[in-house]
Amino acid sequence: MAKLKPDILYEDEHLIVANKPPGLLSIPDRFAPEKPNLLALLTHEYSKVWTVHRIDRETSGLICFARNEEAHRHLSLQFENRTVEKTYLALLDGISIPDEGTIDRPITESHKEVGKMTVAKKGKEAVTHYQVAERFRQFTLAEVRIETGRTHQIRVHFESIGHPLAVDSLYGRREAFFLSEVKQKGYHLGREKEERPLMSRLPLHAWKLALDHPRTEERMEFEAPLPKDFAAVLKQLRKWGK
Repeated sequence: MAKLKPDILYEDEHLIVANKPPGLLSIPDRFAPEKPNLLALLTHEYSKVWTVHRIDRETSGLICFARNEEAHRHLSLQFENRTVEKTYLALLDGISIPDEGTIDRPITESHKEVGKMTVAKKGKEAVTHYQVAERFRQFTLAEVRIETGRTHQIRVHFESIGHPLAVDSLYGRREAFFLSEVKQKGYHLGREKEERPLMSRLPLHAWKLALDHPRTEERMEFEAPLPKDFAAVLKQLRKWGK
């Protein structure tokens, strides 16, 4: 298996902005700290970095780290005060979702399943805005902007309105995305005995990030291209799933 490496989109003496590949942890796993993670890779490269926020292991895209304590305080306050703009691309199951909307539902840990979150009145405030970018026969591509950063927020919120991510073994209806599902009658396996999935992780990409530079306070905007697997799924949906 190829070693997972992030693309460094921006760096100076105050912060680092990276494009995290899917499958790489943002920070060490508390139960398995030896697993490869972005914080460890950056620490090895830059000696010392500070965690500002995180994205799920299966989620690809933009993430920033601070390179000194002052920058860490400044960036952390921006996230706390919700002045950071975080926009994701999400492929959702189903097509009956309105063109745009806001999901304002508190989130808390599930009492029924360890590691799972759920919508509940006693949970922490969570706000997700979305706008449909493209519709297919069975799926919807949405641009998603989150005000808060609760654990699994996007996954939980869209599941709560009946449109979970197209691939999500914890909250959704399938564990992988297969071409045969969209190509249907026109699909042939060929020489292979078993169909390989086009995508077997969350179709969720941290696409855009806008924040103020911790020293100059200049507004900075970043955009990360889609990884190959996500782009391949959209290409096939545009061809067969319209």
